[in-house]
Amino acid sequence: MPQTINTMVEGGKATTGPPLGPALGPLGLNLAQVIKDINEKTKAFQGMQVPVSVIVTDPAQKKYEIKVGIPPTSALIKKELGIEKGSGKKKEQIAGNATIEQIKNVAKAKLSDMMSYDLKGAVMEVLGTCVSLGITVDGKDPKEIQTLIKQGSMQI
Repeated sequence: MPQTINTMVEGGKATTGPPLGPALGPLGLNLAQVIKDINEKTKAFQGMQVPVSVIVTDPAQKKYEIKVGIPPTSALIKKELGIEKGSGKKKEQIAGNATIEQIKNVAKAKLSDMMSYDLKGAVMEVLGTCVSLGITVDGKDPKEIQTLIKQGSMQI
């Protein structure tokens, strides 16, 4: 019966320490090889936390499969803007300013993981995350942009 270990790792920087080492060690896999494979598959997401699933399909044969998810929306927004963190005081301090094109890029990257059926809905979700992070969009509050999209004044 396959066993699955789900965790979050920093892109390209997984280690044999917790949480992976203690979870994979008892399964008898070559830990160094598993970590190497995870780092290879996640190197494109360097600096971001990435969801990773290690599925041990056959412990006796030491066969496994690695599935890499898409980083959280907030991590993609921060990477797109080149900022390290959002604003702790979103009403008083702006963490950054995104363009609507940057928001669309993040929405396209996350579309398969979102509850939205189309790009417009995904953009609305990403704008909601911008509110939480204290990020403006084209110099405006993300809620204003959401209203413009709902009214049809702004096309996505």
